[in-house]
Amino acid sequence: MNFDKIINRRGTYSIKYDPVSRGKPENILPMWVADMDFSAPQCVTDALINCAHHGIFGYSEPDAAYFDVVQNWFGERFGWHTKREWLVITPGVVNAIYVAVRALTEAGDGVVIQQPVYYPFESAVTHTGRKLLVNQLVYDGEKYSIDFDDFEKKIKQAKLFILCSPHNPVGRVWTREELIRMGEICMRHNVAVVADEIWHDLIYGERIFEGEQGGAKCHAVGDRSFSGDLRDTAPCSLHKLRSLCRGHHVFSSLAPEFGEITITATAPSKTFNLAGLQHANIFIPNAAMRNKFEREYAACGLSQPNITGLVSCKAAYENGAEWLDELLEYLAGNMSLIAEFFREHRIKPVKPEATYLAWLDCSGLGLPDRELDDIITNKAGLWLNGGTKFGAGGEGFQRINAACPRSVLRDALVRLDAAARS
Repeated sequence: MNFDKIINRRGTYSIKYDPVSRGKPENILPMWVADMDFSAPQCVTDALINCAHHGIFGYSEPDAAYFDVVQNWFGERFGWHTKREWLVITPGVVNAIYVAVRALTEAGDGVVIQQPVYYPFESAVTHTGRKLLVNQLVYDGEKYSIDFDDFEKKIKQAKLFILCSPHNPVGRVWTREELIRMGEICMRHNVAVVADEIWHDLIYGERIFEGEQGGAKCHAVGDRSFSGDLRDTAPCSLHKLRSLCRGHHVFSSLAPEFGEITITATAPSKTFNLAGLQHANIFIPNAAMRNKFEREYAACGLSQPNITGLVSCKAAYENGAEWLDELLEYLAGNMSLIAEFFREHRIKPVKPEATYLAWLDCSGLGLPDRELDDIITNKAGLWLNGGTKFGAGGEGFQRINAACPRSVLRDALVRLDAAARS
């Protein structure tokens, strides 16, 4: 896969590349919404072409072969062995979260989220008339952690906890110990869990650098003063690869008791860039909980899944592993480029363990959030996500999508550096 290839996405109904409709300048460089500027694996394209050539797009249902492929993906990569009856297919993870909130709680019930976090979590709580309870993550200037005393305090007031694992936007891969501790607290207070694990495949592990020179190659920054034009820089050695995390743990798999209280929301969309096909695999081991979810889902007026979602998911999980390995190497190079670029800068990226979203600590610039947003938009010509969008603890941060050709990322970093210096 040539991830350096520039693909023109304008005029393709892409919300990422339609700035005017969202109040942004026409020539802005979009680095905000979480989809990639890379083509999906060839196996997916081929499967969709075959589907189109068949020419009939009637109602569809997954068969045993579909489930076998999905089951093998999670079993082989995460050691999580699912059962066919657990599976409910929805148009997306966000849809599933809304359905779960309505199915498992009543108006006025407390729902815990861990901000700063993916902003639809808060919307799913407030738009359904539930009570928002925030267990704010703790940032020590290097890494995020969980305030467990506050977590249990909030869980005592709740009926549901929405877990983001791996975490968007801070990039944490929660350890087995952290997940078990959260699970035990939820069990102790009879609180159900919705685990959004959509980023489960995009774990860097040994691909992320730290330490001595050597290891992965990427187009990185040679001049640490960052005063030059980086668009023509040549490949150079980055830091030696070293593991930052042991990998993703499916929350539901850590104890049979956790499975009985958990709805696990997954999708191939982030992994293989298939968001527009609107397809998610939701696993619910507890039959009573599953029945509640399915009844609420049916009340949305939805039934059979989209045929293109089924076809693309099966193809990706069946034949997309090699493409994913190449993608992870490329994304790790992009994340390394960001870290190296800002190594001696007032903007400080939080070290990522997962996702392709870099979380930039801009507090060193000393700017109010509104002014920071204005400078990034109108001076840097960049379209990022301001940190306040992600709730408490997002002040002074910006989220940038690094899933793009490296030349585009270098351009964005140069723009951001110039605007920050101004």
